[in-house]
Amino acid sequence: MENSESKDLEQNAQTEEPPAEAEVVDEQPADDKLAAELAQVKDQLLRTMAEYDNHRKRTAKEKLELRADIISNVVSDFLPVMDNLERALQADCSDEKYKQGVQMIYDSFMETLKKLGVTEIESDGADFDPQLHQAVQRVDEDGVESGKVAKTFAKGYKINDKVIRFAMVAVAN
Repeated sequence: MENSESKDLEQNAQTEEPPAEAEVVDEQPADDKLAAELAQVKDQLLRTMAEYDNHRKRTAKEKLELRADIISNVVSDFLPVMDNLERALQADCSDEKYKQGVQMIYDSFMETLKKLGVTEIESDGADFDPQLHQAVQRVDEDGVESGKVAKTFAKGYKINDKVIRFAMVAVAN
């Protein structure tokens, strides 16, 4: 019996060895498989990080554009008030204290616009630019070159490169 048991053990040992070698052969492709999976996960992570970065930049840009749009809309509603303050300053007034008070309000208004990034569009004497000026009249003006702004009827304003209101001007012939 011992002989038969020894033979069985030898046969089992012989049959177990090839699977052990087969496992070693199978481990190599498993390592390749893991490396490929790791590379794929790294690629997905890099793509996700890039998408997040692009999203963050895009939303920051949209936020700035939205801010400019909101300021533009609010300021455009106040521009008629600004025009009236300018007319009040140009009108003759015998009460200097009253005129000084209107000037203080105007200066405060202009300082607030400056803080918001709103700037006045240059017009008198400047070259006519249809992207900044709205020509409402052509005039023959002595001392003003052709194509230059001869007179400004209403000031124009812009925030960054976005025009809030075009300057209404007369252009020299």
